[in-house]
Amino acid sequence: MLTFDVVEIQKPDEINVILGQSHFIKTVEDIEEIIVTSVPGVKFALAFCESSGPRLIRYAGNDEILTKLAIENAKNVGAGHFFIILLHRAYPINILNALKQCQEVANIYAASANPLEVVVAQTENGRGVLGVIDGQTPLGVETAEDAKNRYEFLRKIGYKK
Repeated sequence: MLTFDVVEIQKPDEINVILGQSHFIKTVEDIEEIIVTSVPGVKFALAFCESSGPRLIRYAGNDEILTKLAIENAKNVGAGHFFIILLHRAYPINILNALKQCQEVANIYAASANPLEVVVAQTENGRGVLGVIDGQTPLGVETAEDAKNRYEFLRKIGYKK
């Protein structure tokens, strides 16, 4: 038997999210270390769905509200080895390269501030993430003026010189 579910990630608009898959409970401590050493002053939460043994949702964070929200989202997705990171005062770009280098991280599904939906499949064996719906369908193709605005915006916010 195979069923599908779409789970909406619950978060405030200003919160960035990273969704991924990892393979070991050591993930929680390693990702926590990556976050706090990459972005001083970051507010964050992480929840990880253990897929064997006691099958607990393991978690870490330094913000109580974000931590509760990360745990609730992890429960709702309920897929083995799934993790969710919620970031405030930081962006995914600040930690993605280090996160990709983490020994336990097998996959990054999404890194976004957009509304996110997780497509989950369920069998008798458990639940797994098939993919993530991140944002809406494009409305057109970038014009020369749009490219100029992109160029200026990246410099205004300090990501390009």
